[in-house]
Amino acid sequence: MKVIAVASAKGGVGKTTVTESLAVALARQTGRMVLAIDLDPQNALALHLGLDPQELRGLSRSTLAGAHWRDVCFECQPGVYVLPFGAVSEDDRTDLEAQIVARPDWLSWHLRNLELPHDALVLLDTPPGPTVYGQQALSVAQWVLVVMLADAGSYATLPLMQRLVQTYCTPRADYVETLYLLNQVNSARQLSQDILRVLRETVGESFLGIIHNDEAVAEALALGTSVLDHGPQSLARHDILNCAAAIAARIQGAAPRRQE
Repeated sequence: MKVIAVASAKGGVGKTTVTESLAVALARQTGRMVLAIDLDPQNALALHLGLDPQELRGLSRSTLAGAHWRDVCFECQPGVYVLPFGAVSEDDRTDLEAQIVARPDWLSWHLRNLELPHDALVLLDTPPGPTVYGQQALSVAQWVLVVMLADAGSYATLPLMQRLVQTYCTPRADYVETLYLLNQVNSARQLSQDILRVLRETVGESFLGIIHNDEAVAEALALGTSVLDHGPQSLARHDILNCAAAIAARIQGAAPRRQE
């Protein structure tokens, strides 16, 4: 099982859309089972993957009830599964977060008990910034994909994201690398070009790629489908496939870092 945390220090960067699109693309390109897990209380990932919006079950309710997460994993497309966060009251969410704080191995324990195929890919959609959910995700991920916008606000949060990775990921022997993706890029804007250039210079080979700003992405969500199926000629579709291929290649050739 390979685990990728999709993270951002700032909200509104399209992280959930990126998670959904990469899950579908990776399943098709690699032939592996892909499980997308929603660790964000907004509970939006299942909607992006076409699950019935009336479905209230998810990992939050299962955790509180002591039930198995396997029972709330839903197959959305061949080889693509989603584990929603689920809908809970504020009191229940507070209780859940208290449980998570008390159990540093909460996520790793549940992942092991899912008994996924050894070559399965798990994508963790996390809330923005420092949260108990993000801490758990970073503590188990072998890769972190940092999603940013091509704007000054996103770039200003880069040090925070790097500190979180340094705290929860870098000390672990099984951690492989941090990758960076620039989302909703408008190549006609000088600011987008400048942020892209500076980010590439800053992170070097850890820069994964870009996804262009494309109306086909929003149209696909409104229709309850993936942009990979809705917009065959769209720039975003082309970008997503390229990013997924780059991730698949890194996973195929990856080995844990040697500890000094």
